Parts: sequence; structure tokens; C-alpha cells
Amino acid sequence: MLPVRLTGARETLLVTLYGRALDARAAHPVLGDTMAAEAVDAIDYDFGAAHVKPGVAASVVVRAKFLDNWVHEFLDAHPGEATVVHLGAGLDTRVWRIDPGPGVDWFDVDFPEVVEIRRALFPERPGYHAIGASVTDDGWLERIPTGRPTLVIAEGLSMYLTEEEGVTLLRRITDRFNGGTTIAFDAFNSLAIRAQKLNPAIRVSGATLHWSVDHPRDLIRAVPGLRLRDSIDALFAPGTEEMPRGSKIFASAFRPFPAVRHMSRYLRYER
Repeated sequence: MLPVRLTGARETLLVTLYGRALDARAAHPVLGDTMAAEAVDAIDYDFGAAHVKPGVAASVVVRAKFLDNWVHEFLDAHPGEATVVHLGAGLDTRVWRIDPGPGVDWFDVDFPEVVEIRRALFPERPGYHAIGASVTDDGWLERIPTGRPTLVIAEGLSMYLTEEEGVTLLRRITDRFNGGTTIAFDAFNSLAIRAQKLNPAIRVSGATLHWSVDHPRDLIRAVPGLRLRDSIDALFAPGTEEMPRGSKIFASAFRPFPAVRHMSRYLRYER
């Protein structure tokens, strides 16, 4: 088995991997990520200590499926050449789930130690590239080609950045690419940041969340050139019908309260 020893924010990628694996083993999977289940079986790590309950696993896979759909939508709109950049890819198998065609260059970006684990677990594929770097580092962005439609996507990443890091990253992306660029990610509001210790992945890893996005249009003012295309509350997004009954009752009960309703959002901007 492959020994994996990660701490802090890096360790949370094992919790989300386990959530996708639990779904893959379910009688009626939502995402059906069998590669995640195979990766869990190949890793020497105490996944039981993560205490991932069905509701947490469901939220992980519903989010992944929603963002997968945005990737499919982008690639369907650009059937020729396109570029996808997955920031903070962790041990996500999105590129294999999406299975893009030969005209797509796909870049997964994460810390060097995470990329090494990816290379040990997952097979190579044409058009796929893994970059070992922090998304806040200088230099890695220059390895991404320009001049064609580009999707930059991140899942479960923004909240681990500081506001300065997040805004700087968005500015670097918009400076690097011209028109035809889509940036999609999920974000927490300030209530979710204050309640972060209720998140089992945060408790287990000892990680800390920082950046809250309370008003998605604020990023338009902070990052010249951005246009907000979508802001969707995760509690009520398409696919939440797959959530456990308790989660749906929670969402219905707190629908009238904006701070709770907007705790997690899917945001899509265009350049």
C-alpha cells in the first residue's frame, strides 16, 4: 500500500476522496467515482478516523457532480481546442470522469507532494499534465498555453486562501488569459468561515479556513475584467435532491435566512 502522510489543509483531500469512495460503493451512487474507491484501497491511511458520515459524503459528491456539469458545459461549447486548469486538484479524478476529447489540454495543479501521490495512484492519459506547485506560487501559470478558450476550475480551494491570495490569484489568471476564459469555483460566506469547526474535514486535519465571499459582485470590483455569470446557492443547486433527508430538511428550514442560505455558493465568472 502507498503510505500517505499529509497534515493541515493537504489532509482534507483525503476526506473528500473518501467521500467519493463511499458514494462509489453505495447501492445507488451519485457520482460513481470508482477510481476514488480504488485509490482509497491503495492508500495506507486511517480513513475511519475522518468520521465521514453519509451527509458529508453526499455533500462532497453532489458538489463534485455539479462542477463536473459546468466542465461538460464548457467543453460542449468549445468542441475544438480548449484548455482546462484544475486548481488544488488534490486526489480528484475529474479528468478521468470528464474524459475530454483529443483537442483538450488538461492541467491539474497542486503541491508537489500531492502531485507525487497522484502519479503513484493514477494512470497517465493523452493531453493531461500535472503541475507540482502551490496555486499561490509565481511561475506555474506561465506553463499554461494561451490563445484558446480556457476554463479554470477549483473545488474546495478558495476558502483555504486568504482574501489577498484569492484576489491576487484571480488577477493573475485574468492577466494571463484574454477573452474566452471561464473561472468557476465554490466559495463560503463569513458565517461558514466562523462555523468551520463544524466541518469534520477541518476538525480532523486541523486546517484553518480564511477567505469568505459574502457578495460575489465584490470580486468584479476587485478583479478588473471579470463578469459574474452565475451565483448559485449550494443548498438549493441542481443535484441536491440526492442529499440525505436530514440535509434537505435543514435546507428547507433555513431558506428564509440569507446568511445560512448563502453559506456555500457555486460561482462562475467570465473574462
